Amino acid sequence: MTSKTLLFNKLVSSFLLITVIEIGPICATSLAEAKNEQTTSAAGSTDVTGTWSGTFFSKHANVASFTMTVVIDQGERGALIGSSSLNSDCLKGVQLKVTVTGSKVVLAGSNEEGNNITLRGTVDKTGTLLKSTYILNGSATGTCETDDGSGNLAKR
Repeated sequence: MTSKTLLFNKLVSSFLLITVIEIGPICATSLAEAKNEQTTSAAGSTDVTGTWSGTFFSKHANVASFTMTVVIDQGERGALIGSSSLNSDCLKGVQLKVTVTGSKVVLAGSNEEGNNITLRGTVDKTGTLLKSTYILNGSATGTCETDDGSGNLAKR
């Protein structure tokens, strides 16, 4: 019985060694490729840091337009964040998470009352105009309803 256990252990060890030797270079290549893609993506993304402001118009005739100013900066952990001020009946200052992929930008966040806004858009070739759509979801308090529309933010 001891020799069968010893033989089994050698077979398992051999299998594991072969697996590690064969898969190791594949994993290393995949990690290197992923790191390269991240670097390329970050290098190819548009710089959106700075101050942006503009006006947004609802698709709904009974909802007033609002103005928004966003200051985008790099946070403590390296991620982009935006501090906003809005002239809106439904939404006041919101901290926004900013995601940039190439020229596509997403700003999303909520305020203390639970109202959420998400802006999705594209920065033009000059890097100074963000054409976007928005969706605003009101909180459970019922003070505001869901709204959506479009507008532009211009870099100052």
